Amino acid sequence: MRLALFDLDNTLLGGDSDHAWGDYLCERGILDPVEYQNRNDAFYQDYLAGKLNLNDYLNFSLEILAKTEMAQLDEWHRDFMRDCVEPIILPKALSLLEEHRAAGDKLVIITATNRFITGPIAKRLGVQTLLATECEMIDGRYSGRSTDIPCFREGKVTRLNRWLLENGFSLEGSHFYSDSMNDLALLEAVEHPIAVDPDPNLRAEAEKRGWRVISLRG
Repeated sequence: MRLALFDLDNTLLGGDSDHAWGDYLCERGILDPVEYQNRNDAFYQDYLAGKLNLNDYLNFSLEILAKTEMAQLDEWHRDFMRDCVEPIILPKALSLLEEHRAAGDKLVIITATNRFITGPIAKRLGVQTLLATECEMIDGRYSGRSTDIPCFREGKVTRLNRWLLENGFSLEGSHFYSDSMNDLALLEAVEHPIAVDPDPNLRAEAEKRGWRVISLRG
């Protein structure tokens, strides 16, 4: 069985679910919009400068999970799915997933965004296997910290290789769809790398290497 691997944000979705979750919390007054935005902007500048401390960012973005009862988080997430995620699900992405499903491929979403946000999204898209950045839980509640290797850049390859060993799959005949240069290492690892509405750096790289470039928008 071949693998069909998909990035999530700005690939299968017409936006970024992690960013949308922050917007959702701020717009509803759950988080202070000024304080949150200032800290988020600082992390983004570090990201642009290539010096992002990913663990610090995850501790920042996951803090709200530790402060909130699970029932409340579930209620917020249901509203978030309805108001923020459904509008950015791309019909062409659903068709692409169905194309690979009909071909008998094993569908896997692999994303840097944490599992709390992305688990229900993967379920909505009909994809059973999700590799995501993991949120630590202690005694049935989120701790506000991440655990395991973050599913980001080379971490995606590490997490995927472990999953391959544990589940008896290989990358023979595999496809990977992504919009981001951050996923270069995984794009290089598969047999069929596909750039989806790529950022400028990935578009240039894809054109240089002769990789397929497609759009799921419009």
